[in-house]
Amino acid sequence: MKYPLILLFALFVFTPFITLADQPQKVLIVVSNMLHMGDPEKHEARNNLWEVAPPYHIFLSHSIEVDFVSPQGGPVEFYMDPLGISSYTIKYEGFLDKTRNTLKPKEVNIEDYWAVYTGGGYGPLFDVAGNKQLQSIYSAIYEAGGIIGIGGHGAGAIVDVKLSSGVFLVRNKRIAAFPNSTEKSKSWAKQGTLLPFLIEDRLNENGAIALNKKTLKDKHQVVVDQRVVSTMFLPSAALVAKEMILLHE
Repeated sequence: MKYPLILLFALFVFTPFITLADQPQKVLIVVSNMLHMGDPEKHEARNNLWEVAPPYHIFLSHSIEVDFVSPQGGPVEFYMDPLGISSYTIKYEGFLDKTRNTLKPKEVNIEDYWAVYTGGGYGPLFDVAGNKQLQSIYSAIYEAGGIIGIGGHGAGAIVDVKLSSGVFLVRNKRIAAFPNSTEKSKSWAKQGTLLPFLIEDRLNENGAIALNKKTLKDKHQVVVDQRVVSTMFLPSAALVAKEMILLHE
């Protein structure tokens, strides 16, 4: 009997433990470097402050470290109207310091992150969507058991992401995202004609179940499906971050 006990003791002493420090501790926020849509009138394509700053604040308020990455790295710009939480996080939580020094995709250590979040503004449709390095980051974090969070036009960043199996990440998932009807009725991008694609169309083409104000009871609803957390409009961006944290716990 003493030999099994010795064996158990040896295993206890020499087997490496998986500690909290070994687990992914941070959240990665993906933002765009775009300023304009490339048209003569220079319609703006910046990041939307209200869909990035509030989630950043929520993560920090739960003692979660946040890094930012953009296609080119370095400084990124926002539609700036800092109200409420956005104003607070800019003044007291170093939001602008972080977003003036975003990582390049090649500088991201995927093993550091348990989630990746992308907010809206039109920018991500132009330089985040289709970026192969960023697509690899989304798929790697998700396949490692991580969580994807998206707000508004941020859904456009993941519509074409494929998993290692070759299947689209969005396939068979309910995803709330900016609807065609709103896109085509607004002058923000000339009724959507300046955009490289319409998010609702692309989601459905790639096998997702695109949800919008016609199919949701509340257009500000946060939808959670298979570790993808999404919302259609900006007021719920902070709630996406909170739901991501709850899903992680």
